[in-house]
Amino acid sequence: MAKCFSFTASRDRFYRYSFKNAGLQSVSTDLGDGTTMQCWVPKTHEQSKPTLLLIHGFGANAMWQYGHLLRHFTPRFNIYVPDLLFFGRSFTTRPERTEFFQAQCVMKVMEVHGVSKMSLVGISYGGFVGYSMAVQFPEKIERLVLCCTGVCLEEKDMSEGLFKVSDLEEAASILLPQTPEKLRELMRFSYVKPVKCVPSWFLKDFIHVMCTEHLNEKRELIQSILKDRKLSILPKINQLPTFIIWGEKDQIFPVELGHRLKRHVGESAQITIINNAGHAVNLEKPTEFTKHLKSFLIDSTSSPQTLPLKNQIHDNKLD
Repeated sequence: MAKCFSFTASRDRFYRYSFKNAGLQSVSTDLGDGTTMQCWVPKTHEQSKPTLLLIHGFGANAMWQYGHLLRHFTPRFNIYVPDLLFFGRSFTTRPERTEFFQAQCVMKVMEVHGVSKMSLVGISYGGFVGYSMAVQFPEKIERLVLCCTGVCLEEKDMSEGLFKVSDLEEAASILLPQTPEKLRELMRFSYVKPVKCVPSWFLKDFIHVMCTEHLNEKRELIQSILKDRKLSILPKINQLPTFIIWGEKDQIFPVELGHRLKRHVGESAQITIINNAGHAVNLEKPTEFTKHLKSFLIDSTSSPQTLPLKNQIHDNKLD
């Protein structure tokens, strides 16, 4: 009987319940050409509220990444949380693997639901998609939050040693773990203080439930991120209020990429580096992360200002 119990599946059910309890429902949208996207949407879209779109990164699915934020933002926003293609129940038979295509699909979902203006939060890979949405649909994005997202990386960065992994194959084996050892490695890369002594049966259960579907397609997504990428050809977003949040000790996308992104976006961007946090800063320092999001997205009269470099690292010890 014990072998039949899955902690991961149980946790997934809990998140599903919490999303429903927050007034959201999971809706599948057929976009045509073999593409279907799943998205959590408000049961009732309130016209008096602005819209907030939350885009997840690599990992389990959208629920796991944003479950802890719902109670803070559902009172003030209409919340939309899609599963990107090849995550959760979203899928396409089309060959495209770029964030450009992902962004188009997400926007089509928002259009189906009648949303024409939105603020956007993108974490890690979700930031690539969110940035592409801001480039393609500037009239529809009101505010943009990019968290630990290597939008400004270049293909040469890997060969020049910016990352702790030596090539794409090694990166994919960590980001898409298929063994307890690789999942432990991902945890070490993602957290400053990862949980130790996690039993292998628990890690195998997580891998079985969350990490075994669409492996080839997800590898192609990773390859597409880096292929022929150059900062000189990365489109700029003009005058869009942009907030960049980064973990000081991010080992997946080093903090240098956060500063590079700030320089690329320019005057309309502000940056906060959260002290003693890694790539999973939203999960490692949830209270501080949420505080900064609220300040930027809700407080329109005194949003946080860009700080001098020496003062950009914060540790408010709220967690």
